[in-house]
Amino acid sequence: MINSADLRAGEWVRVRSKEEILATLDNNGQLEGLPFMPEMFAFCGREFRVFKRAHKTCDPPNGLDGRRMLRTVHLEGARCDGNAHDGCQARCLIFWKESWLERIAEERASTESNFVRKGPESRPSSGATEQDVTAATRRTTPQTDSGDPVWVCQSTQIAQASQLLHWWNLRQYIEDYTSGNVRLSQLLASLAFFLYAHLVSAGIGLGSALRWAYDRIQGMRGGTPYPLRMGKVPRGVRTPSAKLDVQPGELIKIRSYEEILATIDETGLNRGMSFDAEMVPYCGGTYRVLDRVNKLINEKTGKMQHLRNDCVMLENVVCLACYSKYRRFCPRSIYPYWREIWLERVGPRISALEGAKEQDTVPS
Repeated sequence: MINSADLRAGEWVRVRSKEEILATLDNNGQLEGLPFMPEMFAFCGREFRVFKRAHKTCDPPNGLDGRRMLRTVHLEGARCDGNAHDGCQARCLIFWKESWLERIAEERASTESNFVRKGPESRPSSGATEQDVTAATRRTTPQTDSGDPVWVCQSTQIAQASQLLHWWNLRQYIEDYTSGNVRLSQLLASLAFFLYAHLVSAGIGLGSALRWAYDRIQGMRGGTPYPLRMGKVPRGVRTPSAKLDVQPGELIKIRSYEEILATIDETGLNRGMSFDAEMVPYCGGTYRVLDRVNKLINEKTGKMQHLRNDCVMLENVVCLACYSKYRRFCPRSIYPYWREIWLERVGPRISALEGAKEQDTVPS
């Protein structure tokens, strides 16, 4: 059963003080299996609007199925800057337990009523120190070698902080709507696409015609082409690359879906990087480069990955979870990564030094 929560998308909250939050944590710096990370201390005392209720989420390294979380939300613009995790550049949207927040409301009868209520499953903690929170960013186990550290963050702990949620559990979609995460029109559009996609892949000989019709109708209304297509590069053949050396702040245009399909193989990969259906709505659009991504924490192993090939992140380009069968309407808003061959420069070229200055002005 999906747990009912208090906070809805659009509400205003204040992040509690450091001392109040530490009192909710165990000595691993966690509450209900979810770490409170050192990067989050910077948000204490600040006011935010609830972006979405994080009653469900995705955990790609551990499978396609969604995950169910209790009493958790995302806040607008509150992303991890990776400072306590060796500069990880993923910029993940942070999970916030309701116990770490207080609702900003009109005059209340008592101070206590201004706090977000803890759910019945919340248990008091013995408390943690700031040093505990910092120490918990690294895992020390007998299997840990003396080389690269194993990092612990919210993304590496999703499986421990959540429960399996099957895509066919209809209660999650009801909560998507009642929480304010999703409009009714979005739910209906998603259902329509789900049924259409099943018809396309039913093996009754209508797939090509249905994809053509979908593209035709969407083209007339300026919509997204049918997003579930195979790449055109045969499996086992090396996929192409391009070098633009785009820098943060530069204006670029994402190539058309047809052009991108010519650069990915039948499994949807270009040199190991996936082009996902959730990226298709952005094709043909113009955006600014947010960052060149060089290192990321592997969410499955906790090890830092240093990327050898081009990997670009774009401003305001995030996963909307419109087409994924198993985790539709996931509110996590992950930044997808782009190969430079999928992009073309439309603005003036800037140097890496200018890009670094521009990046310093981009809020994390």
